Amino acid sequence: MKSPLILNLAPTGMVPTRSMSPHVPLSPAEIADDCARCVDLGVSMLHLHARDDDGVPTTDGAVFADIIRAVRRRAPGAVITATTSGRNVGDVLQRATALFGEDDAKPDMASLTLSSLNFARSASVNSPDTIFRLAELMMERGIRPELEVFDLGMVNMAHILIDKGLIKPPYYFNLLLGNPSSAQARLLHLGTLVADLPEQSVWSTAGLGRFQTTASALGVTLADGVRTGLEDNLWFDDERSQPATNPMLVQRVRAMAEAQGRAIASTAQTRARLGLAAHE
Repeated sequence: MKSPLILNLAPTGMVPTRSMSPHVPLSPAEIADDCARCVDLGVSMLHLHARDDDGVPTTDGAVFADIIRAVRRRAPGAVITATTSGRNVGDVLQRATALFGEDDAKPDMASLTLSSLNFARSASVNSPDTIFRLAELMMERGIRPELEVFDLGMVNMAHILIDKGLIKPPYYFNLLLGNPSSAQARLLHLGTLVADLPEQSVWSTAGLGRFQTTASALGVTLADGVRTGLEDNLWFDDERSQPATNPMLVQRVRAMAEAQGRAIASTAQTRARLGLAAHE
């Protein structure tokens, strides 16, 4: 019997704007509202980005704290992951500001992209020293990394981090498929990534843009979890005629799981699976 499916929501991201979609949540209250609605639909993990008052991506620790506290009030128990994205910011400590929140503002996990890569119109620069330092900071703060993998070399970097003692099991991987310069949403590409994951790995699939539905279907069938949300895809259909909302995208994954008779993981089950303490 398959384990209950972990649903991971990425509601906002770095790129979407109001002009791209009226449904992308930007303020702490909007993000918390979308997260709460999606947790009610079965989401147990939340991958959060922060925006300033103008809707521009920010690494301001105070904004992250506001978002995390608001989400915890609306969705107690959900696993909260804060981004350390290198798409707009290079300085390690600036990227790590969300790691230093205290009490209810401290995330359970933080994203750790395991190499540099090109997106369709921009780059995310992640030097080895930056990756090592972010992993060290996460370990010092007792924050588990959400290991982001776009290609096979990033899996190898995870093995290097393990050898250096910078990450501990269970390891949680997001395998992101469909990026122009990275692994595609194809079974052979996914199988190659999964075959090289370390033991004691928990892994989810995510698809970028029009590849989200395919990646979700692969994840529901084969993976421990699925990541979905407006960060990765603003449209509900391939023709881009119907704007998506975060609840719509979650409901689609849930329907896929129900069609296969696969249960959805609760927040308590996800915490136990990832070795995370209960959050009061």
